[in-house]
Amino acid sequence: MTDPGDHDARAYEYPLPAELVAQEPLARRDASRLLVLERATGAIAHRTFSDLPELLRPGDLLVTNRSRVFPARLLGRRAGGGAAEILLVRRTEPDAWEAMVRPGRRLRPGDVVDVAPGFRVRVEEPIGAAPGSPDTPTGLRHVRLLLDGLDPTTALERHGHVPLPPYIRRADEPADRERYQTVYARERGSVAAPTAGLHFTPELLGRLAERGVERAEIVLHVGPGTFRPVEVEDVREHRVDPERFTVPGETAETVDRARAQGRRVVAVGTTTTRALESAVDDAGRIRPGESETGLVIVPGFRFRVLGALVTNFHLPRSSLLLLVSAFAGRERVLAAYRKAVRLRYRFYSYGDAMLVV
Repeated sequence: MTDPGDHDARAYEYPLPAELVAQEPLARRDASRLLVLERATGAIAHRTFSDLPELLRPGDLLVTNRSRVFPARLLGRRAGGGAAEILLVRRTEPDAWEAMVRPGRRLRPGDVVDVAPGFRVRVEEPIGAAPGSPDTPTGLRHVRLLLDGLDPTTALERHGHVPLPPYIRRADEPADRERYQTVYARERGSVAAPTAGLHFTPELLGRLAERGVERAEIVLHVGPGTFRPVEVEDVREHRVDPERFTVPGETAETVDRARAQGRRVVAVGTTTTRALESAVDDAGRIRPGESETGLVIVPGFRFRVLGALVTNFHLPRSSLLLLVSAFAGRERVLAAYRKAVRLRYRFYSYGDAMLVV
């Protein structure tokens, strides 16, 4: 039963020492710590991520998000010489995007940002703004890549930067191109990594298969809304920007078969969870194909697919923390977070992980 306090955004705040926000990945992906939380009892155990095969059951179905982060962050100069930053969010044409731009007030329609020789970006109209107004409720602008002889993908790979989260207080480094990416990433399109998957290695995936854990994949391209705080008082009023996702036909069949056989579906990350819970139809079957979801999962939500969850530790007052709390209970999740803080777990994208069973 949902506690009335579960819908108060202030209930999802917690103190976190700044030094616990991981700034670098560990040398080994699966060396991360793993806090195991039992939903039914609130019991907590402390393991290592490499222990995951012995913590899952033979017959479990592990579902991962194979979206790939692309170098979406462009750094350049405005005509007057001032610094500018453009975060590409969603491609609309081969050379046109929806994007976030900084400084937003100083970049007017028609302004051009120089990124590199032969690579400029023209800022166009705000999305959702009144005619002639620079303000946009979406925070997004139309932009167009102006390229001299380069195709857009090559230009981005050559001159774009890894879009590290704002709480990583350093410039991106060459190593981030590989480490801020899951080992099974395929389709380019995310501006933030589905970070629960960062802990997996090819060897660990092999051990899971040997254990009898089946695996299936979805694709959900993560947008910048994943970092947007919950600013409303009632969390049920929080909204996120819609994100595109795909459930391959084979995955839909595999998930339906596992559920029909009473096997547990284990989602790797909140992105996978949202895709699966958005794809289930009224008859309880997974709809294959491409779609879009703006699903915000808060306490009181009835999960129809999820049986267990692999996830990272999330920002206070975030839609991701709401989702985990909806699945495991707000008080139990926040008690686990408090224990993780006391035991000096590493938090957020490059931090440690949780398994909620």
